Amino acid sequence: MDSQKVDLFILTNQKYFEPTQLQIIRERLQAADDAKLLALSSIDYKDPSMMLLVSIFAGTLGVDRFMVGDVGIGVAKLLTGGGCGIFALIDWFQIQGITRRKNFEALMQVLSY
Repeated sequence: MDSQKVDLFILTNQKYFEPTQLQIIRERLQAADDAKLLALSSIDYKDPSMMLLVSIFAGTLGVDRFMVGDVGIGVAKLLTGGGCGIFALIDWFQIQGITRRKNFEALMQVLSY
């Protein structure tokens, strides 16, 4: 993929990834062919800021974990009321990193095929 397309992708989607992951993404995108661009644009990235709000308002019900794909932890939070609020409180600090990691995993999965 040419450098303009890579730079455009990085600029438009950098909020969905950790800053340390951006260099890896840049290298993998430059090595990828242009056919991957359509697949990359179809990925539905979760916004870490929105996930923080979901975690604050519905974290005791496990909605935040269901949305990022951690169904097992979501069910545990739902059944225990967020671990009596403890799991919900911990997720307020972790959910943005978890969301960015899941976004990175989705991107790498598309780039590996």
